[in-house]
Amino acid sequence: MTGKPLALYVHWPFCLSKCPYCDFNSHVRETIDQDRWRAALLGDLEAAAAAGGRRALTSIFFGGGTPSLMAARTAGAIIERAARLWSVTPDTEITLEANPTSVEAGRLADYRAAGVNRVSLGVQALDDAALRFLGRGHSAAEAVRAVEAAARIFDRFSFDLIYGRPGQTAGAWRAELAQALALADDHLSLYQLTLEPRTAFFRRAQAGEALILDEDGTAALYELTQSLLADAGMPAYEISNHAKPGRECRHNLVYWRYGDYLGVGPGAHGRHTAEGAKVATRRIRSPEDWLGALESGQGALAEETRLDARERFTELMMMGLRLAEGVPMARIRAVCGEGAETWIDRGKLRDLVDEGYLDPAAGVLRATVAGRQRLDAVLAHLLA
Repeated sequence: MTGKPLALYVHWPFCLSKCPYCDFNSHVRETIDQDRWRAALLGDLEAAAAAGGRRALTSIFFGGGTPSLMAARTAGAIIERAARLWSVTPDTEITLEANPTSVEAGRLADYRAAGVNRVSLGVQALDDAALRFLGRGHSAAEAVRAVEAAARIFDRFSFDLIYGRPGQTAGAWRAELAQALALADDHLSLYQLTLEPRTAFFRRAQAGEALILDEDGTAALYELTQSLLADAGMPAYEISNHAKPGRECRHNLVYWRYGDYLGVGPGAHGRHTAEGAKVATRRIRSPEDWLGALESGQGALAEETRLDARERFTELMMMGLRLAEGVPMARIRAVCGEGAETWIDRGKLRDLVDEGYLDPAAGVLRATVAGRQRLDAVLAHLLA
């Protein structure tokens, strides 16, 4: 093994349907040739390994799209190949995102046998009317059964909920969170509904439809979420992610701590260190173009850029201030060079500290709870 530890992201771009709020690189296809896709993903994995070097893998994450539409033997083949290309140990966190439909939940045992040791379920709501509004293909009862199945099969599991839906009240969200906490083990992801460009919800909102809760209502639900989850022993370790201490998603911590990760599959991004520089990579986005490029021997890499110190500084701050632990000044120096912490404008920093949005104590710059709630605005001011 050489170099520092590494994480691996594998993108499966297919879904049964496109959710109206989703802006991820996901696509609906009538048929998928699992054998072709397995071979192509293994080929992309080999190319990534050649660029990233032989290192210890701290985590593998199958994201999408809907990776639970991937054949379990494809996941197993990728894990097996990764173990040959890098170092995979029993402690390596291997997560697969899954949807809680009856068919997909029934595959969980197959994924566990293939080597997956953590599952993240896209529940999104525990209310049938909300699930219909969000365009989900499962019921609340199916979601509960899927979570219960995950708890039986996996030592570690998580699930997502979306709040800030139009008309959602604090009382209704409190009840939904209580049900979620009763089902959860040690991790929950709780996201605010947003209107992202190029989504069906965005187009409908542009036409005048009210599809999200107003700003004050959403802020109240955010604050309620922080309070209830902290009281339950699952505080926020990142803006939208809550865990018992020591049970955070290790793969996502690599992103937020600006560690090294490789991305394979259509549209996948990566950041790895090579010859002392941070290199940003991006795979071809279109599934068909990505597949064709690999099968023709061209390779799927669409872009590779060496990031300069200022670009690394900006990315480090944008990712790290999402975390409750914040950004250590020592990390800024290690990633960007000695003295890079002086790039933080003292006047702007003082403004944000005085307003209660940042806390620069003890050699670490942290966003407060209020600052994380308004992080886009905080970063825009700090990094402008």
